[in-house]
Amino acid sequence: MDALIRPAGVADMDAVQAIYAAHVLEGLATFEEVPPDTAEMARRFAEVTDLGLPWLVAEAGGRLLGYAYAGRYRARSAYRFSLEDSIYLDPVAQGQGLGTRLLQRLLAECETAGARQMLAVIGDSGNAGSIGVHRRCGFEHVGIFRDVGLKFGRWVDTVLMQRALGPGGRTLP
Repeated sequence: MDALIRPAGVADMDAVQAIYAAHVLEGLATFEEVPPDTAEMARRFAEVTDLGLPWLVAEAGGRLLGYAYAGRYRARSAYRFSLEDSIYLDPVAQGQGLGTRLLQRLLAECETAGARQMLAVIGDSGNAGSIGVHRRCGFEHVGIFRDVGLKFGRWVDTVLMQRALGPGGRTLP
């Protein structure tokens, strides 16, 4: 898919919210059950970018087709070199390589910023699309939390994947 990948801005949050709301209401990639409004998405955007972390969007023909960002894996200082990625696509853009392109760019930006590990916490062990995107980008499967979410009247797993950035854990920062 021919799409421009660029840093997100506050003006993108209406489209980001619409994409995310569809995933909340119809999918298992997120365990949220009530879609946050645009103001909440803007707050989350500021939380990520205020830390100097990337939030990217993909657009084509003036339409936002997806987004990806890196957030802190955990708040405690010992985790400061480990990040967690999030990727969400408009359904019309799924299965066309855009998720892979977004994740590749996100990984490159996080590596340049000095991060050492990228973690993926993927909702639903049946989420072949997201698992495949992460595999294509060099992630390894490291575990499954079984039946940790209850959504749409059923128990849902969380798949854990991990990829080293730069020297990873071979050297100290």
